[in-house]
Amino acid sequence: MALTPSTMLPLGTEAAAFSLPDVVTGQSVSLGSFREKTALLVIFLSRHCPYVQHVKHELAKLGRDFAGTSLGIVAVCANDAVNYPEDSPVKLKEMAAEFAYSICYDESQTTAKAYSAACTPDFFLFDRDRKLVYRGQLDDSRPGNDIPVTGRDLRAALEAVLAGKPVSSVQRPSLGCNIKWKAGQEPVYAR
Repeated sequence: MALTPSTMLPLGTEAAAFSLPDVVTGQSVSLGSFREKTALLVIFLSRHCPYVQHVKHELAKLGRDFAGTSLGIVAVCANDAVNYPEDSPVKLKEMAAEFAYSICYDESQTTAKAYSAACTPDFFLFDRDRKLVYRGQLDDSRPGNDIPVTGRDLRAALEAVLAGKPVSSVQRPSLGCNIKWKAGQEPVYAR
């Protein structure tokens, strides 16, 4: 398990187009699926990652708390399922039962690359114009540090963007397991 920080994609970056299968329904979920939403949260996650396991109840709670609002949420797993079978669509489907939003599988890993996703969990929040307003950590909690999982940092950004207020530019990188790239597919991100 390599502790990897998020890339901290520049604020204002436009959301990349994607079209990925929902692991439960098989239906395609795309950037356009959220056109009516005021904001869009894209979460890169993994089923086997201990950092995601540490916060999974808060990830599920976010979906419940923001259901029926103008926030769209989609989770994406881009891990190589051949070498990490816990992250296969079949196993992700089991995980999806806990969430009130779609989990999609990025088999080609092109969506993860387009978002400069580096770790799990990795969060990208876009405003109505689909410009990046938040990227970074859920909160300060990590496995073993005894800080409660609250979602404080991400929740503050979500509440601000939904209220039409500016999101604080003070943002700390998420930390987690590196995305498990297919052999020869590892991207090189500027840091």
